[in-house]
Order: sequence, then C-alpha cells, then structure tokens
Amino acid sequence: MKIGGFEIGGGSAVYIIAEIGVNHDGDVERALELIDAASDAGADAVKFQYFRTDLLMSAAARLAAYQKSAGESDPFAMLRRLELTAGGLARCVERAHARGVHAIVTVFSLELVEEMRTLGWDAYKTASPDIIHQPMLGALARTEFPMIVSTGASNAEEVARCAAWVRGWGAEARTAFLHCVSSYPAAPEDTTLGAMRDVSRLVAPMDVGYSDHTRGAGTGRDAVSMGARILEKHLTYDRGANGPDHAASLDPVMFGEYVALARSAAGHSPDPVLIGADRKRVLECERDVRTVSRQSIVWARSMAPGEVVTRESVTFKRPGTGIEPFRLHEVIGRRVARAVGSDMPAVWEDVA
Repeated sequence: MKIGGFEIGGGSAVYIIAEIGVNHDGDVERALELIDAASDAGADAVKFQYFRTDLLMSAAARLAAYQKSAGESDPFAMLRRLELTAGGLARCVERAHARGVHAIVTVFSLELVEEMRTLGWDAYKTASPDIIHQPMLGALARTEFPMIVSTGASNAEEVARCAAWVRGWGAEARTAFLHCVSSYPAAPEDTTLGAMRDVSRLVAPMDVGYSDHTRGAGTGRDAVSMGARILEKHLTYDRGANGPDHAASLDPVMFGEYVALARSAAGHSPDPVLIGADRKRVLECERDVRTVSRQSIVWARSMAPGEVVTRESVTFKRPGTGIEPFRLHEVIGRRVARAVGSDMPAVWEDVA
C-alpha cells in the first residue's frame, strides 16, 4: 500500500503516524502547533478525527470508564468541546502538507464521508469500534483512497470478516490493518504485540502495524522488531492536560524519542512482557470500550408497530448495544414489531 509517495512495507522504514486525535482540545491553533511538533519529531503523518456529536451519539450513549477517569461527566459535552469544523481541518491538511507530512483522518459518521473527500487527505483510517461498521468501511473503500483499519477490542472472527469485505471490494492493495489494544493507557501486560502475527495471518497479504496506546516511548521499537510496518501513537502538548486521551499520549520530546527508537529497531529483541498472547482476542480491559464506542443501527425516527423499515428509518450511532451495522440488510424491509423511539438503538425485539 502506498500513502502519498511512501510505499508501506517497501523497505526497512516504518511509517509513523502522530495521532493528534482530539488532543487539540477543540482549538485549531493548538492543532496546528501539534502538527509542527509532529513534523519536528520526525513523524510521517498526522491523524485527526472528524465527528459531529449529534451524528455520533444516540440518546443511549454513555462515557467509557477511561473517559470518566479523565474527569469527564457528560459524553455529549465532552465531544462537543472537542469538535473541529471542516474548515478547521482544511487548515490542518494545508499545514501538514506545508510541513512535509501526510494528513490522515478518521471519519466517525457515514454522513460525513463525502464532505471529507474535498479536503485533500492522503488516507483514511477507521476507528477500532467501526470494524463492524460495514456501511462506513464500504463508503471509505469506494473513495479509492488508502485506508487503514484499526482492530482494537475485536476478535479474530471480526478481523477476518472485515478483511473479507475489503477483498470483496477489491481494496486490499490500498488497505492495511493495525493491531490495537483499546485501553487508554494500555498496561505492559496488555500490549500483546504477539497478536500482530494473528492479525497478519487473518488479513494477508495486506500490511499490518500497531496502534500504540502504551505510555512508553520504546514500545514502537518492539512492535517494529516484530514486523509492524505502520505505527500510530498519540501526541499531546501536555500529558497532564484535561481530556480523554492526554494520559495515553506522548509529549513532543518523548514522541521524538519514540520515532528515533522505532527507526533503530534492527536487531532489537522485543520485551517478552509486551509480546504476550499470540492470538487476536478481546481483552478484559477492552470490554467497556467495546460496548460504549461501537455503533449500532439506531432509529432515525419514532415508528409504530407494522411500519416497514426503510433505509431512511435508521442511522448508525453509539453505543454498541443494538443491532450491528453490518446486519443492516437483515433489518431493511422488515416490519416494526413494537413502538420504537427516535434516536434509540434498534434491537431484534423491535422488528418482526
């Protein structure tokens, strides 16, 4: 797979993504400063998130435990505070390219994919919870841009199913998968770098990397020594700042160390504690995030018993307590079995 002029897996160099995510705190000027810091540290790309709170969160949404631990009390208030506009993100793309790094975005709602196509991104990345979101993945694959799929809080069956979708869309030559542990931060014993081997087997011949949520600066080197072609690591201006992701991030100085270590991985022997299990599975530390952050089929309006479910009747939002998005075709055309409320996850008892 190629992103810009960089051939993933085409040589010894690892592709390093500085995940800025929401560490800009909703301030585009801070986002621009973090792009500069990522470039100075030697990253190949920066990554942002594009979401609109009301499109992403249903009335049933709640905070993940790690978000509560970071001091958050309201999921809607948290996300609204962290939003960047499309115009702000356009400035970020421009700054990234001016600084010689690629610009990548994670789009969280299907309705936003077309809007993002106009901003000049070099690649898309999907969030770990969206590995079951076949409509979203398909829309991104159809853009014909490179796509990176994260696999946190998923099991081997889910990774294999997603890889099969990608192959079916003919997008395998421009898709890579990242092993990931959806714990913020991830403890050393939960790092499970060995599971990259399982992911590699499941998605072959697509490239594989590691999305790193540990607090250390050396984990990327261990991942590269085990075959990671791509690394993603959160970058922040202050690890002690208020916000959901700062604690699982590196500051600019540490990020520079991370890059240097990752690029000097030749001959390095990985830490056995970080290797862990060699199969892809859902870890206990990921179960809360798996439920809270996955999306479900959600009722777009209130419906009465007997009404036929159409595509316009439903959307996709958090949490993952309802019918999975990839089962959309099993829901469309059925009749509503009982009265359902707008903005609530659809469950099988709702349809006849």
